[in-house]
Amino acid sequence: MTYVVTDACIRCKYMDCVEVCPVDCFYEGENMLVINPSECIDCGVCEPECPAEAILPDTENGLEKWLELNATFSAQWPNVTRSRGAPADADEFKGQDGKYDKFFSPEPGQGD
Repeated sequence: MTYVVTDACIRCKYMDCVEVCPVDCFYEGENMLVINPSECIDCGVCEPECPAEAILPDTENGLEKWLELNATFSAQWPNVTRSRGAPADADEFKGQDGKYDKFFSPEPGQGD
């Protein structure tokens, strides 16, 4: 089992989860984070830290797309181990549905 970041992170990218991860398995895209499923140790400390509730265990139904997306982009995006704070407009996007189709960017973030 591993944890995955879902579309609830898109345009929110709060980064609280990054600070608590003991194995530094978060990778940063332009407008979301992902978890490398091969590096995640299933400790679960990141899940309650996410204000957007974007982190879920991969055992929940319907997360196959997100497991694949996390695996793909964690291999392409830079590792991030320190929070820089959320984007100024993060709260405006928190809780919106369908953010992947509207806002997902495959571009990398800045990382550490």
